[in-house]
Amino acid sequence: MRSYVRAAVVIMLAAGLFALFLRDVDLYRVGADIVRARPGWLAFALLASSMNLVIRAYRWQYLLEPLGRPDFGPALRATAVGFAANAVLPARAGEVIRPYFLARSQRRLGRTAGMTMNATGAFATIIVERLLDVLTVIILLVVYVFIFGGSVASSHPAAFLGLEWAAATAAVVSITGLAALFVMAGNPERMRRLVEGLTRVLPSAIGNTVAHTVEKFAQGLGIVRQPSRLAISVALSIPLWLTIAAGTWGVAVAFGIAVPFTGTFLMLAFLSLGVAVPTPGAVGGFHAAFRYGATFFDARDEAAVGAAIIAHLFSIVPSLILGLLFAAQEGLGVSGIRHLADEVKQEGAA
Repeated sequence: MRSYVRAAVVIMLAAGLFALFLRDVDLYRVGADIVRARPGWLAFALLASSMNLVIRAYRWQYLLEPLGRPDFGPALRATAVGFAANAVLPARAGEVIRPYFLARSQRRLGRTAGMTMNATGAFATIIVERLLDVLTVIILLVVYVFIFGGSVASSHPAAFLGLEWAAATAAVVSITGLAALFVMAGNPERMRRLVEGLTRVLPSAIGNTVAHTVEKFAQGLGIVRQPSRLAISVALSIPLWLTIAAGTWGVAVAFGIAVPFTGTFLMLAFLSLGVAVPTPGAVGGFHAAFRYGATFFDARDEAAVGAAIIAHLFSIVPSLILGLLFAAQEGLGVSGIRHLADEVKQEGAA
C-alpha cells in the first residue's frame, strides 16, 4: 500500500510542477511556436540527444574495468533500460536497476569468468559516473562564466555574480567528493575492517553484511585508483556533455531563441538541477529549468515553453523506446521494470 501512496504523491508532484510551468502561458501561441519550429534543427537535436546514450554506455565500460569490462552490447542495453526506468519510475530508480540488470545479464550469458561483477560493485560505478557528470557540467559552466559569458554578465549582472560564486563553490565541492572516493577506493579490505569495527555494536550477521557490502562498493570504485582509465572516463565525459549541449542548442535554434552554442553550458547547469527533482522523467523540473535558463538569453516566454517541451521529449524518448525494447527482449514490460526496482530495493534491505 505504501508504494501506491508514494506513486500517487509523485504523480501529484509532477502534475503540480508541470501545471506551475504552464501557468500564465498562452498555450495557443506555444502550440503555434511548436508547429513553426525548424524541422532541420529539430532533427539535428534529436540525433545529438540520441548519441549521448551510446557514449554513456561506452564510458561505463571503462568505469567497470576493475570488475571485468563487459561487452558494449550488454552495457548499452543496461544503460537504455536504466534510463527508460528513470522516465517511467520516480526517484531515478533506473540508477539502481541499471547495474542490477547488467550483473544479471552477465550471469545469464555466462560471461562472468575472470570477473567480480556484482550489483553492489557496479552501482559504485554509477556514483563515479554521476560525479564525472557533475564535474563536467561544472567545467563547462566555469568555461562559460569566466570566458564566454560577457553579454549575459552585462545584461544580468546580479544573477551572473551569483553564478560565478556558485560555479566556484560547486567546483570545490566536486573535487572534494572525488578525493573522498579516491581514499575509499584505495584499499577495499582496509575499508571493510574499518566498517567492521564501527559495526561491532550491531548483531554479527548485520555487521558482516554491512562490511561485505562496503567492501564490494569500494571494489567498484577501483577505476578511481587507475589513473589512465579514470582519465579516459573523464575524457569521454566531455563529448558526452557536448552532445547534450548540441541537442539543447539545436532545439533552441529551432525555436528562434538566440542562444550561442557556449550559452547551452549555462543552461546545462540549470537542467542538471531540474532533473534532480524526483519525478518520472524529471517532468516539471526539467521544463522549469529550461524555461528559466532561456530567460538569460531574452527568449520569448512561449518559445521557451515550447522549446522546453520538445527538448524534454528528445531527452527521454530515444532511451525510453530502446530501453523498453531491450527490456521486452528480457520478458519485462513497464510493470516488470517496476517489479525489478522493488526487487532491488528488497535485496538492499535484506
